[in-house]
Amino acid sequence: MKNSMEKPQKNNKNYLILIITLAILIVGGFCVYKYYFAPEKGSEKSEQGVSFEEVLIKVETPSPNQEVTSPILIKGEARGSWFFEATFPIKLVDEKGEVISMSYAQAKGDWMSEGFVPFEAELSFNITDNKRANLILEKDNPSGLPENSAHLIIPIVLLKSQTESGDYRTVKLYYYNPELDKDESGNVLCSKNGLIPVERKIPVTSTPIQDTIKLLIAGELTQDERSQGITTEFPLDGFSLKEASLNNGILTLKFEDPNNKTIGGACRVGVLWFQIEETAKQFPGVQEVKFLPEDIFQP
Repeated sequence: MKNSMEKPQKNNKNYLILIITLAILIVGGFCVYKYYFAPEKGSEKSEQGVSFEEVLIKVETPSPNQEVTSPILIKGEARGSWFFEATFPIKLVDEKGEVISMSYAQAKGDWMSEGFVPFEAELSFNITDNKRANLILEKDNPSGLPENSAHLIIPIVLLKSQTESGDYRTVKLYYYNPELDKDESGNVLCSKNGLIPVERKIPVTSTPIQDTIKLLIAGELTQDERSQGITTEFPLDGFSLKEASLNNGILTLKFEDPNNKTIGGACRVGVLWFQIEETAKQFPGVQEVKFLPEDIFQP
């Protein structure tokens, strides 16, 4: 009688050990997956389906599917290998793959590092209706080799910019057509004669000059405008407008050019200068335009 009672107890003990062992294996397996394989919350994947965020780049803002207005503030951190000369390209494309806007993100620390480096960027856009789009952060790849390329895609929702009254104003952005600026021998003169205005609508705000100059240096030309021979070297890598002030008819524009992209030949920098100057002078009260720092746009 004693032996017949001990046998069930022994079986129950073995069953309990088996249950505990299986539970440990399941919990342990989940922890291994979570630590080594599961992407971080909010991580995005490239078009190839490879997650780069937890390894090479982390984005603080915007978050996936966030509703945003212009300009978009982009902040995060990326490993030094994601940058080249402290920047990497970013662009905004619609659902058809057409580029809405493009610019560059700027490192906020020593990018010559294997660790994570903070970055910031500001990307402006101008749309007439709300739409879905993809924000693409590209690993800078000066080699051009496919094996060195990578990118992160963040889906977002673009909201058209509006003031409380919903008012817009039309402004002119002056770009350049070299075919309209040649002498009798066919030499390009690099003068204001080649400037061509294109019209854009911007929301009515208290800073129309700054809004217009920022839109100009974003370099957003339509395909139709380019087919007409209109060109521009904007955007320039890292180049941005920081301040604007108008006093006694003199407009002072303070720029930041960390990568010295405004330095070059007299023809090139002259055309860049003229585009900004002419765009600024369309506003009443602007008689003269000064640039800071003073060595910007110098041949």
